[in-house]
Amino acid sequence: MRKFLTALAALLMLAVVAQFFLAASGAFDPAPNDESFQPHRALGGGVVLIALVVTVVAATARVPGRLIGTSGLVAGLAVLQFVIAAIATALDGTPGGLVFGLHAVNGLAIMAASGRIVRQAGQLSRPGTPARQAS
Repeated sequence: MRKFLTALAALLMLAVVAQFFLAASGAFDPAPNDESFQPHRALGGGVVLIALVVTVVAATARVPGRLIGTSGLVAGLAVLQFVIAAIATALDGTPGGLVFGLHAVNGLAIMAASGRIVRQAGQLSRPGTPARQAS
């Protein structure tokens, strides 16, 4: 179960990296519009789903609580991305652009937490590694 958790955590990290790629592709489109960001939005829903599955698998794998909490944090931060985008779109103009800056900063927090999950899950999946040492 812990090896499965490690694989899911790696998938989550890959999806987060892909999100940055898709956001940049949309932003640097020759004529960026709402349609340019559609793949980024679609994968965003996938990141939420993967993060929720990672949290459930972490809880059932009986890993340290901090790892379960970090997994839940990623899911919450991923949902927050949609809230930030909705607020920024509603504000429009310069205030909306500033709020969209929080979207990028929150994305970095998601990446950092996802990296931590991958590292800790990888340590726990190695044979002979006590659970306390991995946290």
